[in-house]
Amino acid sequence: MNAVRECAYEIIEAADIFNPANPELGRLPDGRECHSTRLVVMDETVEKIFGEKIRAYFELTGISVEYLTLPGGDDHKTIEQVLRVVSRLTEIGTDRVGTPPIVIGGGVVQDVVGLAASLYRRGIPYIRVPTTLLGQIDGSVSAKTGVNYEGCRNRLGTFAPPPRTLIDPALLATLPVRQVRSGLGEALKMALIKDPELFGILEQHGSRLVADRLQDPGARADGERPGATVIRRAITGMAEELQKNLWETELRRIVDYGHTFSPIVEMSALPELYHGEAVAMDCVFSAVLAARRGTLPMMQLTRIVATVNRIGLAPSHPMFGDVPTMLRALADTMRHRDGHQHLTLLRGIGETEFVNDVTDEEVAGAARVMAVLARDPHACVSELCATTPTTGAPPLVGAVR
Repeated sequence: MNAVRECAYEIIEAADIFNPANPELGRLPDGRECHSTRLVVMDETVEKIFGEKIRAYFELTGISVEYLTLPGGDDHKTIEQVLRVVSRLTEIGTDRVGTPPIVIGGGVVQDVVGLAASLYRRGIPYIRVPTTLLGQIDGSVSAKTGVNYEGCRNRLGTFAPPPRTLIDPALLATLPVRQVRSGLGEALKMALIKDPELFGILEQHGSRLVADRLQDPGARADGERPGATVIRRAITGMAEELQKNLWETELRRIVDYGHTFSPIVEMSALPELYHGEAVAMDCVFSAVLAARRGTLPMMQLTRIVATVNRIGLAPSHPMFGDVPTMLRALADTMRHRDGHQHLTLLRGIGETEFVNDVTDEEVAGAARVMAVLARDPHACVSELCATTPTTGAPPLVGAVR
């Protein structure tokens, strides 16, 4: 038997999403009317900021819903929260198809509800409304759900894209600055692997994008809207890459750039680091590896680190400077990639290659550069790469070859 599964899902820009005059929030994926009760899941931050508007929306539109509020943050990205959602779906009598739950919030609650929906009755549709920049430009396109388990990021999960994702950039106006910076860490990843124009926008407007929360206030004579352009190009670039390999049957994925060394650091440092912060550091680490190999021009490495600083992200963390930790991170990622490194390295901004021959000594040399950047984010990275030795290092622990 040879079975083929087709998958289609929409990512819709829906401005003023909580306005009762906008039908998108309550609309079913197939256009039918719903006459039964649906579950609306929010995280605590959304409840605090938008709770009244959301409740007013469903009351005024006459759509029958029940509510569940979950805590946000990676320390609550657990199977226990998934089971809370499953229990609530049962309590209100959720159908197999006709009453898809709606999840409104950041990436953690999106992943939790997505996993619950994929397990409930062996899979029901759901609607997601991401309210963070990270959720809008990265999670909105992803087909994956997941929760952390036994100290490992997204160790339990499924492939379960919702039929509809609704994007309202205006929701980002309420984000804390740190959340905006974290989201731009994922935008930086997309820029580095395939979009020099996107990188140029981040390089030129990084601090302004953060300050304006990508809202593009005021009219510009040239009509330029850097915030809107960042969101659009990041989503489009991610969609282009995932469409070719949605179920990850091919383990060589350039979108895994920034996700080779960061998962171990991110989970070990919880709740110190946000996801996008750790991704940006991994982007720098991998760029240092490429520059020390001679494949990435030093001038471009310097631009990358300067852009990270301009956004307000830290280019490194002490754990990225710890050689045993970096070797352990690579070993764990290789298990996820079926024993191969499949490491994406830059040949230039927007140009990549896959390698499988990075040595312990190369990892150690890059870690020593990162250790200095953790102490001094504005250190001259080209000089560090030229002067930081690879040989003569202390013995490596947990070496992987």
